[in-house]
Order: sequence, then C-alpha cells, then structure tokens
Amino acid sequence: MSVPVDTALPIKGGADPAAAARTAEEAGYDAVWASELDRDPFLQLAVASTATERIGLGTGIAVAFARSPMNVASMAHDLQRLSRGRFMLGLGTQVRAHITRRFSMPWSEPAARMREYVLALRAIWSAWETGERLAFEGRFYTHTLMTPMFTPAPHGHGTPPVVVAAVGDLMTEVAGEVGDGVLFHSFLTERYLREHTLAALRRGREKSPRPEFQRVGGPFVATGTTPEEISAAAEATRSQIAFYASTPSYRPVLEAHGWGGLGERLHALSRAGDWKAMTAAVDDEVLHEFAAVGPPEKAAEILAARYADVFDRFTLVTPYDLDEAARARVAARLRELT
Repeated sequence: MSVPVDTALPIKGGADPAAAARTAEEAGYDAVWASELDRDPFLQLAVASTATERIGLGTGIAVAFARSPMNVASMAHDLQRLSRGRFMLGLGTQVRAHITRRFSMPWSEPAARMREYVLALRAIWSAWETGERLAFEGRFYTHTLMTPMFTPAPHGHGTPPVVVAAVGDLMTEVAGEVGDGVLFHSFLTERYLREHTLAALRRGREKSPRPEFQRVGGPFVATGTTPEEISAAAEATRSQIAFYASTPSYRPVLEAHGWGGLGERLHALSRAGDWKAMTAAVDDEVLHEFAAVGPPEKAAEILAARYADVFDRFTLVTPYDLDEAARARVAARLRELT
C-alpha cells in the first residue's frame, strides 16, 4: 500500500476553496491542507468540507498562539462534525514578531506553551464528551468554566488528530509527546532530519501514552513540464527558502550544513526589506538540499529516495502556481515508489 499523498489549497489570490478541494478529491489525493497566510484556514476548510465526501481536510498550519485553546477547540469540533470525521488539526507557533506585533498576543517558551496548549485542547474536548467538570490549570492557559449553554452536542466522529508542526528539537520532542503526529516543516533537509529531528522525535515518543502517531512531510518541490517552468519554479522556491532562512529560530538547520553565515546575511537583508537580494543569495547547492528539483517524475524520485522510510504521508509544497497535470504526475510516481 502506497504512502498517502496530499496537496494544498491555493495559498494566494481568490481561488475558491470548495472548487479546489473538489478537484483534489477527484484527482485522488488523500487530503488537502489549508495554510494560514492571507486567509483563515478554518474558514477555507469549512467551505471545502461541504463540497467533498472522502478527502481529508487539514490545517497546515493554523497559528496556535494567535488564538486561545478554547477558540481552536470549538472550531476544530465544528469542522470534525461538518466533515464527518475527516478533519486534522495542524498547529504551529509562528515566530515571536508575528505573534506579538501582528496578532498582539503573548509569546514565551514556545515549546512549553505548545505542549500545554495541546493538553488544554484535550481537556476541553474531554469535558465536552464526558460531561465532567472542566478543570485545566496550567502555566499559560486556564480553562475552568464550561456550562451546558456553551457545551457543543456530541457529533459521533471523535476528536480530530492534532498534528504539531516542528523544526527545532524542543518543538519536535513536544510533538512526539503530546501530538497525534508531527508535521515536518518544509524548511528541512534530509541531513538535519536524520541527524537531529528524528532523535528528538524519539525522545518525545518515549514519553507519550498515545500509541498511534503519524509523520507528515511537506518538502519543497520545484517542478514543471518545460525547462522554463522548472526554472521559474526553482526561483519561486528560492524565495520561499530565503524567507524561512532569514528567521533566526530556524538557524540550526542552516548551521547543520555550515551555512550559518547565510542565515545572518538573509536576516540582515530581510530587515532592510531587500527581498530580491535574499532570493539571489540562495544558490543551487542550498536550493537542492531543501527542494526536489526537476521534471515531475524526477522530483518524485528525489522525494522517495530522501524520505520514503521516514514520512507516513507526503504533502506536495509548491510555493508557485503549478499545472494540476504536472502535480498529478509527481503524486502518481511518488505512490509507485512508496
């Protein structure tokens, strides 16, 4: 049986999430994920859930710290009901500047806060399911009030799996301990995954009482049907890599390859707003470490060689417009190889 292969809803513009999800379902993808960039992922999936019957629906990711656990528990419960059990709650932290300056929310100890956040979600869902008193008191979140008026009715589909996005060791360990899965960030190389991430994940799993766990990978893919399309895809992917690499919290991935200086340079360029120079700073060596580059079948072969023994499901991440036929060719070859 092949590894599930997922896709993503369009991340920019006015694309209809219902139509996009329906197209993905008809194309045979196992799930579709909605990102939180310029649109709310929960709203996108609420629309998508009404237009589909089979395909899984996941937030990839929703920004946890921009919302309270009660807000997210409620939205996730609604989406699990609307989708009849097809929803997956993917959570990420974002970074300090966005949480404090864009969302005007508190930031501290992100790994410890995320651990408590997931435990708070589970406590809320348990209170709704069992009728027991809600009594969650932690360092960051307290939920001790739930009256019948505000308790949602059971829907019979269980609680959605919680998949925690992670890059660094501490967050990866948290994902392994309290999550139902880990969503490996696209800003990840095979070397860093095998030399650092998997060991942290094992430490977390050793502390977890949850027997089932899924490793979800979303590596970059730069592909197309002509050399010109592949070149344009590679340029767009360089830009995305540069954006992530400019973030100091992601620096350990670069340092594993001896590229710490690149991270410092990109951070300085980002502060200056020189996005064009940032893209140009990502050379071919860096690009090919982070992305599978080439025609659809070749890109799929690169993904399988790097990650088939690690990922339990793949999401094809393409930070540019990709022809659906080309995307389907990547997915088909990846299924053959896994």
